[in-house]
Amino acid sequence: MGIGFAVGVLGVLIFFHAAYSTVQYRALLKITEEEFSGPPMNVVIELLVGFVLCMWAGLTVPGKFLSILPYSEENRVVALPANTDFMIFNHRGKALPLEIDAKLK
Repeated sequence: MGIGFAVGVLGVLIFFHAAYSTVQYRALLKITEEEFSGPPMNVVIELLVGFVLCMWAGLTVPGKFLSILPYSEENRVVALPANTDFMIFNHRGKALPLEIDAKLK
């Protein structure tokens, strides 16, 4: 798996803990009959730390980014798919003119 995956799991666990803490805080406010004005500061910090960890894991776990080679043979379509049932050529696009004589002013 790797360290990046473990960091991502830790970030998700921190998100769940922040959600649980917010629910507990709201239950406490109902008992004390106070109004909810926002989550406590420690929950906001947990959310930010969890977000940063999940973003870091999301960028590192998939692997290295590879460059796209525009003239590579792997990018070319060399044959039509075997199932041509979904290829429709009789559509409303045929009502449009073939040549557009639009001139920029």
